[in-house]
Amino acid sequence: MSAILLQGAGAGAATALSPFNSIDPNKLVVPSRSSLSVRSKRYIVAGSDSKSFGSSLIVRRSEPLIPNAVAAKADTAASSTSSKPGHELLLFEALQEGLEEEMDRDPHVCVMGEDVGHYGGSYKVTKGLADKFGDLRVLDTPICENAFTGMGIGAAMTGLRPVIEGMNMGFLLLAFNQISNNCGMLHYTSGGQFTIPVVIRGPGGVGRQLGAEHSQRLESYFQSIPGIQMVACSTPYNAKGLMKAAIRSENPVILFEHVLLYNLKESIPDEEYICNLEEAEMVRPGEHITILTYSRMRYHVMQAAKTLVNKGYDPEVIDIRSLKPFDLYTIGNSVKKTHRVLIVEECMRTGGIGASLTAAINENFHDYLDAPVMCLSSQDVPTPYAGTLEEWTVVQPAQIVTAVEQLCQ
Repeated sequence: MSAILLQGAGAGAATALSPFNSIDPNKLVVPSRSSLSVRSKRYIVAGSDSKSFGSSLIVRRSEPLIPNAVAAKADTAASSTSSKPGHELLLFEALQEGLEEEMDRDPHVCVMGEDVGHYGGSYKVTKGLADKFGDLRVLDTPICENAFTGMGIGAAMTGLRPVIEGMNMGFLLLAFNQISNNCGMLHYTSGGQFTIPVVIRGPGGVGRQLGAEHSQRLESYFQSIPGIQMVACSTPYNAKGLMKAAIRSENPVILFEHVLLYNLKESIPDEEYICNLEEAEMVRPGEHITILTYSRMRYHVMQAAKTLVNKGYDPEVIDIRSLKPFDLYTIGNSVKKTHRVLIVEECMRTGGIGASLTAAINENFHDYLDAPVMCLSSQDVPTPYAGTLEEWTVVQPAQIVTAVEQLCQ
């Protein structure tokens, strides 16, 4: 019986099979500043053959591997498309476009969830899809997360590629048994007879006065489930690219979307593209400190970075995007260059993504640190309804500035 749970090839998948994504830090070499503009080409080849139980998501990296881990200042973000023809989309429209393209490409792709049909989803990600593809491929379900999540997992076992929408990520706690015991483990417990190419997605995070039960961050709940991949989008560009890659993956993927980012606008390419599910994004290269973040906190960090630059600091900002497995190649090269790490997350402090990331960095790159890893997280309290109290529970840009100043003393 195969013990390999995540079948995606490439460095990220390999590291997912060992404790804390352990790798040999001596194999990571920071490129010289003159070589930072050299970027190796990457592409994803994804098959949808339901009869293939091997790896049908192949990530090929051209050599050398490491120079692409640190982008040049002129090429700071994978989402930079100003020099290319494109079209402007809001983030929820980018998700919708990626989903529609995949449904056009592969008739096995289907959508299910509450109000995903003619209503178009609670945040309009599935708007217009029911009219185009019909009620069988865009299936409205009863308010029963445990039932329709289990139905989607069963459909994936038979060869379909369901995209399951949780109207709010907090509601998916009702389907936790299906996601953990079935979605994550069936490939292993069936001896490799079944793959579960399912995408579970929906809005989450602290919104604006949505209350404790609608402000859940479930990354920490799902990260310990074997066999599950997790990604978090933060821009329209990577939202579309991650959606398409997740649908084509043979692994079950949870795509986290932040409720406050749906109306973020960006120009994205007209031509088709796919983002790597296991790759972090270099948002801003720097020399003094590595700041690791994801989702909405990316924008809090970039707001703080402006203040830090004015104070003479040069922070390197990385959007980790892949919450499981971590891209320790990109992260490791940055740590070896800056020797200081600050993690900024909206997840809870106890048992959160930041805690796992801190453990992975200490496990692999302890000798390269000149200061302890610092993690700024949300407070371990239910999210208050009152707006002023809600802000106090989440990391703010001023706190990030203070933390960087402390670490760089």
